[in-house]
Amino acid sequence: MAERERGIGRGLAAILSEGAGGSGEVAPDFRELPVDLIAPNPQQPRRRFDDDAMVALAESLRIRGVLQPLLVRPVLGGTYQLIAGERRWRAAQMAGLATVPAVVQAHADADSLEIALIENMAREDLNPVEEARACSMLVDELGLTREEIGRRVGRSRVAVSNLMRLLDLPDDVLDLLETGALTEGHGRALLMAPDHDDRRRLARAAAAEGWTVREVERRARSAAERPEPSTRHSAEPHPDQLAAAASLGDLFAGAMGADVRVAPRGSGYRVSIAFGSLEEAHAAVERLGITARA
Repeated sequence: MAERERGIGRGLAAILSEGAGGSGEVAPDFRELPVDLIAPNPQQPRRRFDDDAMVALAESLRIRGVLQPLLVRPVLGGTYQLIAGERRWRAAQMAGLATVPAVVQAHADADSLEIALIENMAREDLNPVEEARACSMLVDELGLTREEIGRRVGRSRVAVSNLMRLLDLPDDVLDLLETGALTEGHGRALLMAPDHDDRRRLARAAAAEGWTVREVERRARSAAERPEPSTRHSAEPHPDQLAAAASLGDLFAGAMGADVRVAPRGSGYRVSIAFGSLEEAHAAVERLGITARA
């Protein structure tokens, strides 16, 4: 069985087709293109690519192939210019791939892709995984921040971050969210589990037995705080402690503009902060008024 495509995948062609409908534009075409016929867009705002991340991505592409297509437009001389996907194109070159999958659209540009993705997110029939992938493409391909996405789609920056975190779940769990067997709330709760094995186990049981989100949270938290054999009988956190942790998490998130999770730990609390980029981390530091030591 072919591996399920990640990211927007062929759905990107469908999104752009909707945007072209009735406008007289030629519908986008999905095809395999030679890597050496594709050139980067000189107006691409991203200029720096992390070397270690590129090596890791190239190794992944060498093993699995390019699962999410590039977006390109045809130019003179039978070649193509990149609109989105420069990291994958560069990594494909590093991996020695001869061709890559691409969505070809004659009049595509970054602005039209942004509009199409945001309009697509406004549809009521999208599942949370599709929304998360649209957000991911806006961040990874077009360089929007989570705060900018939130303003465009009427959500908070934290809500956008939480939505994108769903993509950290394993593929078979994402399948359950896409089919509606589990909700976005279930997905966020599953992320509290310590590893993919626990997430798969809990997801299958939740879908089969109809667990509530709160039940998944309880079991995921139990898996994350699984004690050593000598301390296996430690007590569950008190409901008041859980409520205080949730309140603290909201306060930290509002103050820092970051995805902050607070969990009870013994008589105290454990605080975890997730930043989507180095820029978000610097922005949080500035909000706190922290300055580097001389």
